[in-house]
Amino acid sequence: MPEILTQLRWQDVLDIGIIAFIVYRLIAMMRGTRAMQMIIGLVIILLFYVGSQMLGLFTLNWILENFLGSIILVVIVVFQSDIRRALTQVGTTPLFGNPDRFERGQAVEEITKAAVSMAGKRTGALVVFEREVGLNDYIDVGTPLDARVTGELVESVFSPRSPIHDGALVIRKGRIAAAKCILPLSEDSRVGRDMGTRHRAAVGLTEGTDAVVVVVSEESGKISLVSAGRVTRDLDGPQLRSRLEQLLSA
Repeated sequence: MPEILTQLRWQDVLDIGIIAFIVYRLIAMMRGTRAMQMIIGLVIILLFYVGSQMLGLFTLNWILENFLGSIILVVIVVFQSDIRRALTQVGTTPLFGNPDRFERGQAVEEITKAAVSMAGKRTGALVVFEREVGLNDYIDVGTPLDARVTGELVESVFSPRSPIHDGALVIRKGRIAAAKCILPLSEDSRVGRDMGTRHRAAVGLTEGTDAVVVVVSEESGKISLVSAGRVTRDLDGPQLRSRLEQLLSA
């Protein structure tokens, strides 16, 4: 071990650091997406391939060898939209740090204002803040918007007369990414039976991701905040703003 350290050049340290950072950024961009699930599947296939070589399973080894030989083409064809999205993020996302703090703070302020207004009108709403885990699978099935967050726009989306008022509105990096997104319902029996579909969808999403969800109940006109599968209910405007700022800055 000491011999390796004495032979290690500063260029080698830089080389390793750059590769480690690139791998980290790629994993961060693919978390919560179909691409991440495919990588796990490829790792399992690779383990089978190595095992077939070690155990002398020639037929299985031949099949896996031919499959892995064309895997790059398969990945490009099947996941061309994910690759395009990842390249776009490389060009628009800063190498270090979180998304722009000003846009995130403005989004929190506008969502708080809209939530209080909709609660007073008993307009149901479901607003999702994406954090580290990607929500591409939910955004892709929704209606893309890519718009600046304003209270007026949020209220118009959830207006009963709006064609996209059903489902969730997803905010990514301080901007509205999509509306009418369908979220998974929680199957946890401990979730209160008095909770409606919006609350169960919020709990279901946050059980599997690190997203933060604001729920406005159409029945009670109450505001709730859901994170890590836990529901904080009956929030007023200042409480909602404070909790959002705390969670989104963590």
